[in-house]
Amino acid sequence: MPLMMTHGWPGSVIELLDTIGPLTDPTKYGGTADDAFHLVLPSLPGYGFSGEPTELGWESARIARGWGKLMERLGYTRYVAQGGDVGASVTDAMGRQAPEGLAGIHLSLLAGALGIADKLPAKSEQERAAHAALATFRSSGFGYFLEQATRPQTIGYSLLDSPVGLAAWLLDHDTDSYYKISRAFVDGKPAGNLTRESIVDNITLYWLTGTGASAARWYWEFGQLAFAPGAADAAPPPVKVPVAFTRHSPARSGLPRAAGLRRFTATSPISTKSRGAGTLPPGKSRSSFPPKCGPHSARCVNCRNTGLPASSRAGRTS
Repeated sequence: MPLMMTHGWPGSVIELLDTIGPLTDPTKYGGTADDAFHLVLPSLPGYGFSGEPTELGWESARIARGWGKLMERLGYTRYVAQGGDVGASVTDAMGRQAPEGLAGIHLSLLAGALGIADKLPAKSEQERAAHAALATFRSSGFGYFLEQATRPQTIGYSLLDSPVGLAAWLLDHDTDSYYKISRAFVDGKPAGNLTRESIVDNITLYWLTGTGASAARWYWEFGQLAFAPGAADAAPPPVKVPVAFTRHSPARSGLPRAAGLRRFTATSPISTKSRGAGTLPPGKSRSSFPPKCGPHSARCVNCRNTGLPASSRAGRTS
């Protein structure tokens, strides 16, 4: 089964590299050949190895359409998609667009959870903990979002001028990420594959490709839509494919099943699973999608003529 996985911010395809072995060759990791996937790991427009958009409008829905065209031109007639953080927003949009061949989606962050938090129950201990985590995020972890959604170019000058400025912004952009990253550096206790090495690799990729500012612009595109008059009252179109959602921790992605039921409609069956503590932080995706299909082989390709920005690339791996 082909599986497209989309990374988030401040991540890159580097955060997905550790999934390649287990998902393409599961027999080496205690699985069976029937668990194998054929992976497509695209780099979001303006991130890392992808080209920088030269025009406005590259928000999640447009990227999702590009991803659907990419899979079509790669020759896939049936596939599934996964995403975390920004990638979750793109994958969510794919589920609502339902391009031909998309059989289902898996998310590790519930896009839009902040906007519906006041409509969700807070009766159980788990529900109250999720609300508390979201309140902490709004009060001490939301600054990067507002800055990049309103003035991405302002912070962009620092991100392109100084590797220290870039590292500080990527490492300490919100409270939850800061504590996880600091534990990896200071205490030698990584959260999932968020190790010192992967963190430094990711910062280096941003610096060498000069994509700190262009990656931030997705938030501006998001803000133009989210803060537009009437946007808060507009219901998103229904998701037309099955949905799976994994909760890695209470912060941002940890709202219970009620959040998924509000976000998705009866036309999209929902499956939720909690991974508990010690797994990857929100947006740092490590995925295992439920369908089990036969093993596939692949090769690296340079994908062009997909409607994506010039020089956009997707790694197709086995």
